[in-house]
Amino acid sequence: MKKIITVSIVDDEADLREHIAGYLTAAGDICCKSAYASAEEALEHLPQDKPDVVLMDINLGGMDGIECVRRLKAQMPEAQVLMLTVFEDTEKIFRALAAGASGYLLKRMSPKKLLDAITEVCDGGSPMSASIARKVVQSFQATPAHGDGSADLSQRERSVLDGLAEGLAYKQIADQLGVSIHTVRNYIRRIYEKLHVQSRTEAVAKFLRK
Repeated sequence: MKKIITVSIVDDEADLREHIAGYLTAAGDICCKSAYASAEEALEHLPQDKPDVVLMDINLGGMDGIECVRRLKAQMPEAQVLMLTVFEDTEKIFRALAAGASGYLLKRMSPKKLLDAITEVCDGGSPMSASIARKVVQSFQATPAHGDGSADLSQRERSVLDGLAEGLAYKQIADQLGVSIHTVRNYIRRIYEKLHVQSRTEAVAKFLRK
């Protein structure tokens, strides 16, 4: 039997919380476990809720979503946090990922893409909206290599990065390259090794830091 993915929402817009909760529950294999209007409320209850995935708004009243992620990950390092926001500027992307977010999605994305992103992050991916992924990879490509291993990336490894820049999921990259998802994960692992990082978050932090 397929495991039900539990999701909690942190957003100060009541209508949006209800809307997202509605189509998460309608998906069948995803359950909306809880929803909170503030970072403070979320930090109080999420450690007891223990959701698989947290959808976190950035622009909350009081403590912002980025600080909430930082504190939440200290309490729940296993939780996967997806930023769900209207912001797509480089500074906020960097700060959110450096705080521990596993992905960065725009609120205007379709319900299907959000559901796919939730499944992807539970499978070990780092989903981003296409325009966000493009900013991340363009920042990476614009950063000169100074013995950091980026010059040693193979053409196939760079093709994987190009796929991420287009906002593709691991399966889509695998289909595009004619390889398995396992092979794509191996390419990404080798990229991390060459860049001397342990995760996509560290890679983004390394290459977006000014």
